[in-house]
Amino acid sequence: MPRAKKRSGRGGQQGNVQPFSDEDSSIETLSHCSSLSERTSAAEEAGESEEMAQEDFQYKLKVYIDSTVDKSAKTRQGALDGLKTAMATKILYEFISERRMTITDGIERCLKKGKGVEQCAAASLACLLCIQLGSGIESEEVFKTLKPVFKTILNDGAANIQARQACATSLGLCTLVAEDDIMDVYATMECFESLFTHSYVREDGSRPSVNPQTTQLHTNALLSWALLLTICTSSHIRGIAQKHLAKLPRLLENDDVNMRIAAGETIALLFELIRDVDPEFDHDDWESLCEKLTALATDCNKHRAKNDKRKQRSVFRDVLKAVEEGDFQSETIRFGTERMVIDSWVRKRTYDTFREFVGSGMNYHLQANEFIRDVFELGPPMLIDSAALKAMKSSRLERHLYNAAAFKARTKARNKFRDKRVDVGEF
Repeated sequence: MPRAKKRSGRGGQQGNVQPFSDEDSSIETLSHCSSLSERTSAAEEAGESEEMAQEDFQYKLKVYIDSTVDKSAKTRQGALDGLKTAMATKILYEFISERRMTITDGIERCLKKGKGVEQCAAASLACLLCIQLGSGIESEEVFKTLKPVFKTILNDGAANIQARQACATSLGLCTLVAEDDIMDVYATMECFESLFTHSYVREDGSRPSVNPQTTQLHTNALLSWALLLTICTSSHIRGIAQKHLAKLPRLLENDDVNMRIAAGETIALLFELIRDVDPEFDHDDWESLCEKLTALATDCNKHRAKNDKRKQRSVFRDVLKAVEEGDFQSETIRFGTERMVIDSWVRKRTYDTFREFVGSGMNYHLQANEFIRDVFELGPPMLIDSAALKAMKSSRLERHLYNAAAFKARTKARNKFRDKRVDVGEF
């Protein structure tokens, strides 16, 4: 009798089992392909989102550029601040290069029609624009438009004093970046001289009556003059040393700490430059100058603020070393995987000026801005992907352990020093 067939179905122990086929063998392959396609689509979506973010960013910049000529002063101010932030934190050469004259027209309008704060923002934006464009024809075109406006505001005694201060600083940096004629550089330096020499203590010992705002204007003019001094020819440096090295020490007696510090750093810079030109250079009033610098490096006047005295003493110790020994206290700047050594007063003056405008974005510009890298002789930008950069950084745990060990060693050293103190009893 034939064996009865078992009912097939879901409840049965044996269903309709299909033979193993090529389709079944490709299931695993299909799953891998599916995950690969998901990763690919995710990468594409990330690329698209990044592109959209870039488009949104450029759209905002276009709105800012158009708003620099708006009727509302508040709108113009916001547009200037937005453009300043963008240029300080990103490299926008291609975008800006196509629109440089439009931006220049907006800056010129704000300088001429705006008031105080707006003029200051426009002057700073002009510097950032030149830093983005670098040293070339494009920045020269921008500067040719703005230089007459800068000089008009700077020399106008009735103009807003804050605007004059900003123009003094901006004119110096823009001249360094964009001026193509050395004779024009000398003419601009004479313009600065006509300002800061009014703060000189007179030969009879009397001091000029200058208010704090005007003193700040003279300080900015002196620092811009010192910046342009770094690109002067050897013969011009000799002439400046003969003319100003005997007079600059008069600024060391100024009541304003910023003016005293600016004068001290300028004297150190001038000594460094003239000794490079003439190693046998001998200053007639060298001993008198060293006495003044020593007094400022050890200043203990009670009528001066503690912070001002601390800052002044720190600076003038370095200035005194520069004048007496020709020495400079070097400083290392780290950015990304690179480092740069500030090993001269020339480099310090240049670095401080760029950092004043770029601010917290200075490290980024040192990494990616070809013009700034060329100024500091850093070579072309280094291309390092994010994975390699992450691998070079120490982990959070490693940093924590290092800081803990350093703290422990410092505590031990201090306790050891405290144990050596001798208690003085009463007699």
